[in-house]
Amino acid sequence: MAIDTLFDHASSIMTVISFITFGGILWWVYVHRKADDFAAAANLPFADDEEVHHG
Repeated sequence: MAIDTLFDHASSIMTVISFITFGGILWWVYVHRKADDFAAAANLPFADDEEVHHG
C-alpha cells in the first residue's frame, strides 16, 4: 500500500510541475514580447548563406 501512495503523490507533483513549466513558457513568450526575435528566427531558413550574420 505504501508504494501506491508514493506513486499517487509523485503523479500529483509531476502534474503540478508540468503545469508550472507550461505557464512559465507561456509567460516567457507572451509577457516578454519576443515577437520580433521569433519572426527573425522564423525567417532564417529562407535567408541566403551570404546574408546570415554569424555572432
